[in-house]
Amino acid sequence: MGRIDVSMPLFEGMPAFPGDPAFRSAAVRRIDQGDPYDLSALALGSHAGTHVDPPSHFVPGAPGIDRVDLGLLNGPCRVLRVPDDRKEIGPEELRAVPQGTERVLLRTSNSDRWSHRLEYFEDFVALTPEGAAALRRGGVRLVGIDALSVESDPSGTFPVHHELLGHGVLILEGLLLGEAPEGEYFLECLPLRLRGGDGGPARATLTGR
Repeated sequence: MGRIDVSMPLFEGMPAFPGDPAFRSAAVRRIDQGDPYDLSALALGSHAGTHVDPPSHFVPGAPGIDRVDLGLLNGPCRVLRVPDDRKEIGPEELRAVPQGTERVLLRTSNSDRWSHRLEYFEDFVALTPEGAAALRRGGVRLVGIDALSVESDPSGTFPVHHELLGHGVLILEGLLLGEAPEGEYFLECLPLRLRGGDGGPARATLTGR
């Protein structure tokens, strides 16, 4: 198995979490307009596309994206296939995560929907607070998911983010896992080094083990 790119492309019209800035790209220099090179100006949110949530995203004074341990974002990981009929991910759906797993990527029906069309949808499959606590207690230090948010929380209190980030567990959101069958992989993920950043757009890939 070769390298699988599981990161979302950045383009105008790409899906964005409600309230987040839309991605924009504007031409600054163009060869076809007589310039010696091409150059664009980009505008994007710190949580655009595939991105990492550092603790500072929800915990005041906690490390920002430029201070996270890159070792947590690179190493052996488990892709867990959540059955398509599950609308949320709780402890029951996570029983298949082997003990000692440090990095788990949750592949749900979100990836199948995104394989047909990259657009935002409100009824995305997400992690429950109980599921987050089970992963954290089991020693998981990085949780990835194929949605723009790891949780769907109508209360606006974000218990999943607080459970994970409050205990130093990093979150990797916006993954495209449609080409990654369940199993063991090596994850490579590097977020942009934004000084004091509350999030970091990233390129993420998987290779088989």
